[in-house]
Amino acid sequence: VRPSSDRVRETLFNWLMPYLDGASCLDLFAGTGVLGFEALSRGAEQATFLDNDPRVVQQLQATRDLLAAGHTRILGYDAAAWLADTAPRAHDIVFVDPPFAANLAGPILDLLARGWVARTGVVYVEAAAAPMPGSAWKLLRQGHTRQVTYSLLAPASTGERGEGEA
Repeated sequence: VRPSSDRVRETLFNWLMPYLDGASCLDLFAGTGVLGFEALSRGAEQATFLDNDPRVVQQLQATRDLLAAGHTRILGYDAAAWLADTAPRAHDIVFVDPPFAANLAGPILDLLARGWVARTGVVYVEAAAAPMPGSAWKLLRQGHTRQVTYSLLAPASTGERGEGEA
């Protein structure tokens, strides 16, 4: 489990301010769940967390209970398989922070394009290198640290708020 750094999270949630109020979030490869739980603390209405490690799922449940974070679902599934096998339900914010060595950002973006992101929604991707999002997505913002590239994407068919680089 590799949580997002404080600096990256601060930038991310500054970017997400226009999207958070009442948002439905999907936190794929949830790990500590810090992104989804922070979204809830900043006004998101609901969050679904996915992780395929049973120990991580137990920790997510304990964190949910400790924070008394209502409106959450915690699922113990492989994110790619779940997205492929489940009927899509659009979310306002999707967090994609897979294990870097797995190189899953591109394939997950392809699956998300099947209807998992609301027309006015956004996808946050954290990866070792900038993902190649394909024609279904447009880049709204991007930042870098020595270890990661973090990007905010929107469905290509929308006119999103706040384009540009961080």
